[in-house]
Amino acid sequence: MAEFLQFAFSGLTVGAVYALVALGFTLIYNASDVVNFAQGEFVMLGGMTTVFLGLAGVPVPLAALIAIATTTLVGLALYRLAIDPARGASAVTLIIITIGASIFLRGVASVVFDKRFHQLPHWFGSDPIQIAGASVLPQSLVVLAGAVVIVVLMWAFIERTLFGKAVIATAANRVAAQLSGINTGLVIGFSFGVSAAIGAVAGVLVTPITLTSFDVGTLLALKGFAAAMLGGMGNPVGAVVGGLAVGLLEAFGAGYISSQYKDAVAFVVILAVLFIMPNGLFGRTRIERV
Repeated sequence: MAEFLQFAFSGLTVGAVYALVALGFTLIYNASDVVNFAQGEFVMLGGMTTVFLGLAGVPVPLAALIAIATTTLVGLALYRLAIDPARGASAVTLIIITIGASIFLRGVASVVFDKRFHQLPHWFGSDPIQIAGASVLPQSLVVLAGAVVIVVLMWAFIERTLFGKAVIATAANRVAAQLSGINTGLVIGFSFGVSAAIGAVAGVLVTPITLTSFDVGTLLALKGFAAAMLGGMGNPVGAVVGGLAVGLLEAFGAGYISSQYKDAVAFVVILAVLFIMPNGLFGRTRIERV
């Protein structure tokens, strides 16, 4: 039982990060129909920027805020300089643009930072907490709590604010939203900025546990994409459920089968979704009138 709980806590921790990455995918996809494969680089930028600002003498809380703000600006720049000029391009073209942006950001990070692994200090110490025989790091609870707070704030924003309604309207029908007077360009740019901020927060929260380097974003993007597909691309609830599910599958697979196949779980999930349930757990079949 203790072993099972150990794997479960580990899976939930990393799954919370995948959920945040998937939430970023979902937010951008809903607003613009773009699958942003640079989402993982936002997580990397959040963690690496915080680390190097901390090494420069900036207090870690302030460094984290600066990192989140900087990553948000990078997300806005990605939309303004790469996505907006390609308005009207095919989905494949936009995906290639985001992949190119991911490669570019990774290359810039390797030059601006370095190519070594780095870690942030644990927020509440590194002494594990014993729960029913399983050892849980306090930082794992911070990651889970942070993910819950972000999801609740996103729900409150979307459901309780006028701008949130504009996001929903843009996601439902961009042309109709424009005819209603909504600045859809502003909404899409906002979505890129918020998704970048969410990725940066995930990077800040998880770096004390998993380490970070200039190239961690690639796998995070793939696993976040797998989570978004599993939950149903475009469904925020599905993104959270899919992220946690991928994290748990990865942890139990590594624990009970072999850790060598840990990173293969996301690819198995993608294939399973494509072959068995293309719309994911909570996705809906899209019907287009022609």
